[in-house]
Amino acid sequence: MKNIIKFLALVSLIVCAILVSKPIKANPPDPPSHHGETTNQAPAGAPIDGGLGILLALGAGYGGRKLYKSRKKKEEAENDEIEE
Repeated sequence: MKNIIKFLALVSLIVCAILVSKPIKANPPDPPSHHGETTNQAPAGAPIDGGLGILLALGAGYGGRKLYKSRKKKEEAENDEIEE
């Protein structure tokens, strides 16, 4: 039962993070009306910083959780060996 509650909390946290994050737009800018009227510069890049930061934070949290669980499991195994 605890695992189900933890799983639902994690899923709802991820869904909330996705809904709150800024939408990523990759549409190119409108071309100038006449070629050569403005300077010939490359179009600006697509903004990906909002979603990328959220993904990095979630990845770091997931990695930290996995590391904590593996260390805890290893520590419990060592304690079981000592007691026997």
